[in-house]
Amino acid sequence: MTDEPKKNMEVTPWKVSGDIDYDKLMVQFGVQSMNDEIADKLAKHAGFKHLQLRRGVYLSHRDTDWWIKEYEKGNKVGLYTGRGPSGHVHLGHLLPWFFCKYLQDAFDADLYFQMTDDEKFLHRDDLTLEAAVALTYENALDVIACGLDPEKTHIFSDADHIQHLYKLGLKVAKRTTFSTVRAVFGFKNSDNIGAIWHPALQMMVCFLQSEREGKNIPCLIPAAIDQDPYWRITRDIAEKMGYYKPAQIHAKFLPGLAEGGKMSASQPDTAIFTTDPPKEAGKKVMRAYTGGRDTVEEQRKLGGRPEVCNVYAYYYFLFEDDDQRLVEREVSCKSGEILCGHCKTDLAVRIEVFLTDFQEKREAAREVLDQFIIKPVE
Repeated sequence: MTDEPKKNMEVTPWKVSGDIDYDKLMVQFGVQSMNDEIADKLAKHAGFKHLQLRRGVYLSHRDTDWWIKEYEKGNKVGLYTGRGPSGHVHLGHLLPWFFCKYLQDAFDADLYFQMTDDEKFLHRDDLTLEAAVALTYENALDVIACGLDPEKTHIFSDADHIQHLYKLGLKVAKRTTFSTVRAVFGFKNSDNIGAIWHPALQMMVCFLQSEREGKNIPCLIPAAIDQDPYWRITRDIAEKMGYYKPAQIHAKFLPGLAEGGKMSASQPDTAIFTTDPPKEAGKKVMRAYTGGRDTVEEQRKLGGRPEVCNVYAYYYFLFEDDDQRLVEREVSCKSGEILCGHCKTDLAVRIEVFLTDFQEKREAAREVLDQFIIKPVE
């Protein structure tokens, strides 16, 4: 493939497209770069360093070091992440969920998992509220299949479980001005008032465990960096409300199978969904964008470009745990020793095996779903 000009980057909580410049994003959002000291401390408490830490998948943070120190003082700590259920779950969604499992085990932390079915309904003309809520429970199966602890995982639908959320949401809403959310999210006069209200419900989850347990509990949010705008506002009002500022750890985006942007459910042919028949997922991989050259001769002579190859990215993010083997693949690609077809075929097999196993766990999750749904405080 020939070199092409970079496509303009667009990163919002609702859309990610173009060529992602993470350095520019970190400056734009005002976050701190992830560092080895934090990664090493996380690994120390977990007993091993997660692939996503070793590979730099988590590129930035806010106060993750403080969250770890609070745990080391003997204080209880918590986790929060979520999902906007507008369709089936794809591999990109799983990245922070697997990482939450790692942190939950290492820090004995409760995870509050928010399904923003209300937000998706408010922002999508083609999605009914009933469909969004139904997807909440379908997507919850994928969350459970990641291996989380039912005693420490609290999944909730904004629409179905508003009784657990509304009072705290009101308190957050009262502290948040329209001018703030308009400046941060770019709301227009033509936007419906539900969309303008929703940030209060997403922001309040940072304080939900503290509210339910009657004491301040440090909260860490593992999520992709596009969700950062919510927490910037939350941090501005947290201490005024008597809570700790939420800590964050930001992940890079898993690219789609096409060129540019993150994996997106709105482009189903370029995303691997957890519900895809494994063989069909393998066929998608064989059509993926790569960093290969236009001809076999050029590839042998010039080598491939793993740094822009989406197939290589899947090994990097998920499907090659052995660091040395990943390096060997990269070297072989750059030298022209292996061709794109080889990497695609190998990846297709790995994804088929992964999906076969994951779908068995996902189906088994139906039997225990109720154990993971948020319960009233006793």
